Amino acid sequence: MSSDKTYSLIIYMPALNEAASILNVLKSLPKKIKGISTIQYLVVDDGSTDNTAEIAKSFGANVISHSYNRGVGKAFQTAVDFALKTQADILVSIDADGQFDVNQITNMINPIITNQADFCIGNRFYNKRPDKMPKVKYWGNKRVNSIVSLVGKTKIEDASCGFRAYSKDCLLNLNLQGDFTYTHETILDLLNKGFNINQIPVKVKYFEDRVSRVANSLLQYAVKTSLIIFKCLKDYRPLRFFLSIALFVLVLGLLLGGFVFIHWLNKGMITPYKSIGFIALALCGMSIFIATLAFVADMLNRIRDNQEKILVLLKKEHFEKH
Repeated sequence: MSSDKTYSLIIYMPALNEAASILNVLKSLPKKIKGISTIQYLVVDDGSTDNTAEIAKSFGANVISHSYNRGVGKAFQTAVDFALKTQADILVSIDADGQFDVNQITNMINPIITNQADFCIGNRFYNKRPDKMPKVKYWGNKRVNSIVSLVGKTKIEDASCGFRAYSKDCLLNLNLQGDFTYTHETILDLLNKGFNINQIPVKVKYFEDRVSRVANSLLQYAVKTSLIIFKCLKDYRPLRFFLSIALFVLVLGLLLGGFVFIHWLNKGMITPYKSIGFIALALCGMSIFIATLAFVADMLNRIRDNQEKILVLLKKEHFEKH
């Protein structure tokens, strides 16, 4: 992107029963931003049972309602589709509960406007643990950051922050699978496709009576998030993923086989460890099978990369016509 032109911006908020706060947040959103020609507000009402949608519509925001709660991952995909259909240049996502400082939206989009980054994510931890953030939640976030950094081969400070900005190219290239959440998958998907990331320090307020719609159960959040990251590792690094498993199985087989072999050298027979010997042979055979699977998966991954490039071209053609 060039700084010589102006851009269209969509500020998007996922909302689930946010009637108490959404109007104040909408009123606080910026009306003008330097370098931005038009600003639209989008609320994705994810199955609210209160009058969240009506309040947002009365303010003049675009509202898309899901008939039931489909998850923030699906709500984000709805926002991406809307941004592409309306030919928006930049999409900003921010929570509808007033947790983040809306005045920092400018900081979030400036690196995209000045061509310093393709997408930006907020970093709540630039000054260590935010005030009133539970220690267990902070610890869990740090562990997730470490895993995402390892898989994405980039140091990520706050992989779970929902305050973000995406360029149009990023939106066209995103191909997400998860409904539960999208924060980790978008980072890994875009980094895997070579897009540049910028991490912006953001201020955040935690409300004592606030229950997160994503992480209200830390155990459930940890399990579901781990599965998403696990799938991303399998999809984006299949050779490394399956070869690591093959190596582990092979080492286990060799250790068991070595034990039986040493017993045979000392005693001249493998009894009573015959079954262990068969298990060792089976593990070695399984490791060869998994290693073969690794190369097949890597080949399929190359095919998928080409298919996604074709998909991007089709998306561009489709949305330019509409």
